[in-house]
Amino acid sequence: MFAAVVGMLAAACSSDAGLAGTADAGVLDAAAADAPPPPPPPSEPGRHTVDIVETRRVVPSPGLPADLPAAGANNNLDVVRHADGRIYLAWRNAPDHFASTSVVINVASSTDETSWQREASFTQGTDLREPRFLSWNGTLFLYVSLLGSAGLSFEPRGVARAEKLTAGSAAAAAGTGFSTLDDLGWPPYIVWRTRIELGRPYMLRYLGGANLYAFEGQPLTVELLTSSDGRAWSPAAPGQPVIWTGGGSEADFAQTADGTLYGIIRNEGGDDDGWGSKVCRASGTEVAPWACHHDPRRFDSPLVFAHDGEVYLIARRNVTADGNFDLGSSEPDRKTRVIGYHIDYLTKPKRCAIWRFVQGEDRVAFVTDLPSRGDTCYPGLIAGDSADTRIIYDYSSDIDGPELTWNDGQNGPTFIYRHVVRFTPRP
Repeated sequence: MFAAVVGMLAAACSSDAGLAGTADAGVLDAAAADAPPPPPPPSEPGRHTVDIVETRRVVPSPGLPADLPAAGANNNLDVVRHADGRIYLAWRNAPDHFASTSVVINVASSTDETSWQREASFTQGTDLREPRFLSWNGTLFLYVSLLGSAGLSFEPRGVARAEKLTAGSAAAAAGTGFSTLDDLGWPPYIVWRTRIELGRPYMLRYLGGANLYAFEGQPLTVELLTSSDGRAWSPAAPGQPVIWTGGGSEADFAQTADGTLYGIIRNEGGDDDGWGSKVCRASGTEVAPWACHHDPRRFDSPLVFAHDGEVYLIARRNVTADGNFDLGSSEPDRKTRVIGYHIDYLTKPKRCAIWRFVQGEDRVAFVTDLPSRGDTCYPGLIAGDSADTRIIYDYSSDIDGPELTWNDGQNGPTFIYRHVVRFTPRP
């Protein structure tokens, strides 16, 4: 959805004489910063020392089938280890990060994460984003959010679903790995995350995304659902589908062994507390309601997971002295203030980072960066080959290339990388 920001800012600026000068000055076309970026914040490790032990590029790479498009922007991804023993990777391919009629959602699978075979390529003649796998009771589902095709707009239109075909079926025998991608007929939701926690499937989705870049404070709702079959979804807390109303959109959570829930909500739309994110918690074994606290940083593309008593977050980091999205402006006009925040955010470098929920303090602490830069961070996660490793897939501008602002990165090529991360217990 970040591709919409530039277009919405341009439209807002053109309708406001006070902001037009900023746009005309070419702020959104800023090149890489002249000065080197500030160092990362101090690391606050918890139970583990966290080390990136291997990084390699997966998309494009020699191990991909030649008939899977991988030129231009490769982003918005998910990865899962399915019951058939294969690892499935889905990603969005397009000319750039912006909405396009030529978007393809690619699906490939592998046993060794080096050599991949084509499973499916989905096109709809419009924009497709947020591919989400759910491996449940032997069936592999793929959910994809449908959007409009106007290059600089964010137009949610609903959600579609495909399923991995059963081995031996006629379609599978004909070489088709997945069923067709069928529109579910939902309102214009965006499905942000599907996951399994403590043996139960969940879906996090939000409604009202079309309001997000109107900069007028129209509320969005975040919902938490569950399912018994991966097809029909109902509120995870009976009678309470909505866990947050306000400026929140992308959200994720994980639970510790005792059932305590730790969650994050990106609060780009803002509320009375400000803009940035919400750091949340639900006590006991209840999954709702969420009690949330304001954080001025924007944890874009959040993925949350529990490991050995800790709860970690993978999300985009704003590379500035304090990392804040909310700059504490005293500008009384809400629209002018939030547009200023977006312009500042677009023209700063980014990283994909690992963070940690500081349990008992309702805050998130920085741990380490993944190799990343420019337009980056949309993570997927699977277990590693040992109990102390996890494998993170994310996308980035060339990690060996020049430092880029986020805006510059969105207009260039991006690649998908695989990182092996080791969590070593600290003394």
